[in-house]
Amino acid sequence: MQTETHISGATRLGSSVLDRIGNTPLVRLERVAAHLPGITLLGKAEWANPGGSVKDRPASNIVLNAQAEGKLVPGKHLLDATSGNTGIAYAMLGSALGFPVTLCLPSNASPERKKILAAYGANIVLTDPADGSDGAIRMARKLAAEDPDKYFYADQYGNNNNWQAHYKTTANEIWEQTAGKITHFVAGLGTSGTFMGTTRRLRELNPEIQCISMQPDSPFNGLEGLKYMPTAIVPPIYDPALADRLMEASTEEAYTMAKRLGREEGMLVGVSAAANIATALHVAEELHTAGKEAVIVTILCDSADKYLSERFWQESK
Repeated sequence: MQTETHISGATRLGSSVLDRIGNTPLVRLERVAAHLPGITLLGKAEWANPGGSVKDRPASNIVLNAQAEGKLVPGKHLLDATSGNTGIAYAMLGSALGFPVTLCLPSNASPERKKILAAYGANIVLTDPADGSDGAIRMARKLAAEDPDKYFYADQYGNNNNWQAHYKTTANEIWEQTAGKITHFVAGLGTSGTFMGTTRRLRELNPEIQCISMQPDSPFNGLEGLKYMPTAIVPPIYDPALADRLMEASTEEAYTMAKRLGREEGMLVGVSAAANIATALHVAEELHTAGKEAVIVTILCDSADKYLSERFWQESK
């Protein structure tokens, strides 16, 4: 069925890729929290974005502001470092809006992500897997410095349009979808934009909301897209003082949760989403033990479709 979209006073049939970003569902995790009466555990299903992840939000905000400010002009490449999802969002937008995209990506990014980027026509510069996302950042900075006329360096890790996307959209959607009943917010740290922007806005709406950030438990981990801040290049947009609490998640725990969600909730999510849920469940169990009720919201960053080549899905434990 065709729908009408109103833009600048005109009426068009259908909707654009940009129109479909945001307003994602909030889903209840019924079975994993069934042993915790009084606790409501909810996940923001960001795989419903057209690019398949939460990163559609900051990528579109970065692109639209860069175009409005004359930084991303016809002929220039958008350049950035990515672990995959932001790059996919950039590539999708570049294809839809007509600008070339060059991405620096660790070579151990999942095969599915590389194939999706190629399908959108992005130029990919692979970096040393041992250097993780930090190696991709260093390469992007090098390319931008060598040829500033060719590239607009989007710099998702240092661009305020990243966190502002979540301040303007994600937080307000969560507030409305929970009818203002949210008591706790949990999100992992990569660029940190999701946590920074959502937390800042939720605090304005209700200063009593507890906001908990999460990072991997070591610098060597399988939580693709997340950063262990003590040893990483710390994103300029990251402010550790915003969190009421910083928790850590192990790779093994995230893998176990990903498989559990598939088998108990009918929900296939990515590894960082599974780490978010595992962390939120720890918070829920602590609150239940203390005899408290709560509405806990976390971010389901993406679905499992870009991780199905990982061996852990076939492991028995």
